[in-house]
Amino acid sequence: MSKPAAIGPKESFNKNHNGKVYLVGAGPGDPELLTVRAAKLIALADAVVYDHLVSAGILDLVRCDAELIYVGKQESLHTLPQEDINSLLVRLAQQGKNVVRLKGGDPFIFGRGGEEAEVLVAAGIHFEIVPGITSASGASAYAGIPLTHRDYAQTCVITTGHLKDGSLHLAWENLVQPRQTVVIYMGLGALPEISRQLIAHGQSASMPVAVIENGTTSHQRVLVGTLANIASMVSAQGFKSPCLIIVGEVVTLREKLHWFENEKMLEQSKLAFA
Repeated sequence: MSKPAAIGPKESFNKNHNGKVYLVGAGPGDPELLTVRAAKLIALADAVVYDHLVSAGILDLVRCDAELIYVGKQESLHTLPQEDINSLLVRLAQQGKNVVRLKGGDPFIFGRGGEEAEVLVAAGIHFEIVPGITSASGASAYAGIPLTHRDYAQTCVITTGHLKDGSLHLAWENLVQPRQTVVIYMGLGALPEISRQLIAHGQSASMPVAVIENGTTSHQRVLVGTLANIASMVSAQGFKSPCLIIVGEVVTLREKLHWFENEKMLEQSKLAFA
């Protein structure tokens, strides 16, 4: 991915005594899914504070003299607590730096961007929100699974399956509705409990489920099963985070819409005969 053109005069970085913080969505993984605005800001930032899910291809856009700070969070492994990340953003801006806070997906969809923005407001720091393609839309598209479809689902619910203190508290009855797609972030570790609860609250054990690992990247893998067997399938295949879970009849469309795998096979065939 080539370096983007410089920001024009009307879009120049903030020049106040304090710097400015840009809460930027890096998208679901593929660098080419960055917005133009995000790519420009990454290339011009004085400091980039980035998460675990930001790909190497995106980090290649960072200026060679920019400060690059990793604050990624993985299961049971947090480089910095969220409070320290908040303080870091404020401190960098107070040093007069223009800071890109780079997050996988979208800052305001399970990215804690709202919390960070509140801290910046309280500290009197100028900031901007740059939306990104969230994993729900990005990974599902690359898996060939439309989240809504006139024949299958008119509603889509996005929730999180992140376990806290060993428990999972969701409004299960709201997730078991006809003609609805349920997308679950950060739910891989809780998948057996998610399946059990959905079935216990009235969902059919045969409801189709897809689990997408490393969506939109060259390492993408997709498993399709049912609520009754998906947890055992995922365990057998050794799936690891990051994964996205999709529950709903729309999952059946993947069989004929899985374009991304077809493209990869075509590219491999071209290389084999080159």
